[in-house]
Amino acid sequence: MSDLGKTLAVSASGMRAQANRLQHVSENIANVDTPGFRRKLVSFSEGDEAGEVRVQSVILDRSELKSIYDPGHPLADETGHYDGSNVDLVIEIADAREAQRSYEANLKIFDQARQMSQGLFDLLRK
Repeated sequence: MSDLGKTLAVSASGMRAQANRLQHVSENIANVDTPGFRRKLVSFSEGDEAGEVRVQSVILDRSELKSIYDPGHPLADETGHYDGSNVDLVIEIADAREAQRSYEANLKIFDQARQMSQGLFDLLRK
């Protein structure tokens, strides 16, 4: 594979990984008020080719769930508390921004490599 082809593959793998990350961040945000929901975390690893990125695993955040006092809630125990989620909206919004910026950076690299390939083909046609 050519260097430009490798660049396209690496940036495409980065976009796929960040899209996957953004999917899990949006699931976390959607479930912020779901009792007992644990935040999902995505970890990355190096892919088969040097520089490529892939999602290694999705794990659940094992931090403590928030204890919510609502004696009328059907899940409440005898003290009136039940377990909420461990999702923090501020952290999720920051993660979403980071994933979006990383995706955009990979997209720019992909576009630059595509333009360089197109320029090379144009030169070879002449």
